[in-house]
Amino acid sequence: MSIKLEHISYVYSPGTAYEIHALKDICLELGQGEFVGLIGHTGSGKSTLVQHLNGLVKATEGHIYFNGEDIYGPGYDMRRLRSKVGLVFQYPEHQLFEVDVLSDVCFGPKNQGLSREQAEERAREALRMTGLGEEFYHQSPFELSGGQKRRAAIAGVLAMEPEVLVLDEPTAGLDPKGRDEILDQISLLHREKHMTIVLVSHSMEDVAKYVQRIIVMNQGEVLFDDVPREVFRYYKELEQVGLAAPQVTYIMHALKDRGLKVDENATTIAEARDTILAALGRRTCGTKA
Repeated sequence: MSIKLEHISYVYSPGTAYEIHALKDICLELGQGEFVGLIGHTGSGKSTLVQHLNGLVKATEGHIYFNGEDIYGPGYDMRRLRSKVGLVFQYPEHQLFEVDVLSDVCFGPKNQGLSREQAEERAREALRMTGLGEEFYHQSPFELSGGQKRRAAIAGVLAMEPEVLVLDEPTAGLDPKGRDEILDQISLLHREKHMTIVLVSHSMEDVAKYVQRIIVMNQGEVLFDDVPREVFRYYKELEQVGLAAPQVTYIMHALKDRGLKVDENATTIAEARDTILAALGRRTCGTKA
């Protein structure tokens, strides 16, 4: 599986006084099984970008290829694309509408032509993967908590067995415990299903902890595209575009400035712990000598 964007540009309200160039000549490729973080300040173009991945929004210029096929080509099956590239919006209430949770999650598989029994089997498996137990199956989705709604919305997409899962701020508005539960579940899905995941987030700590690759958007363009520790090396440049690095990064730089020989490019708590302990061990050994 691959998604390739070639020179993608998108303009809102072209030819009017409200014209906005949301995306400018974007060239990217997303490979099979990648866990990609997409970050940027509000208005940077990240949400617009992910809506292009399943054809929800059509580019003003450029081409997008899914498994080598141009999705803008004549006769291309957009409905099939959207079953392969699942998008979970920031506010799950926009995707929940059925009388109960199980029916809601069954909706996508039924639209794919599956029988009721097959759809229910898919739905139950998807709900199991997202951690919603049977006690919620016949409950109205609108009676769920914020975190439970997120799980139900993700399950509704997973039930269609997509190859790519795109999540636009899936933890927005959740408390820390709910946020960690959702992201841990997404990480588990990535490991178990080898699914390609694109995570849009404002949390630098979250992307540092979970993703393998970070794409930074700024004013409709790709500013950085690399592994987390390489991207966060440029924390001062990130600050200039309204972003930041994880708190760990700042702590590591402060320790380095004070003479402790730590890896200032550590981005997670685990990495910071290891490099601090190693540095303290070296210092102790040096003192004894």
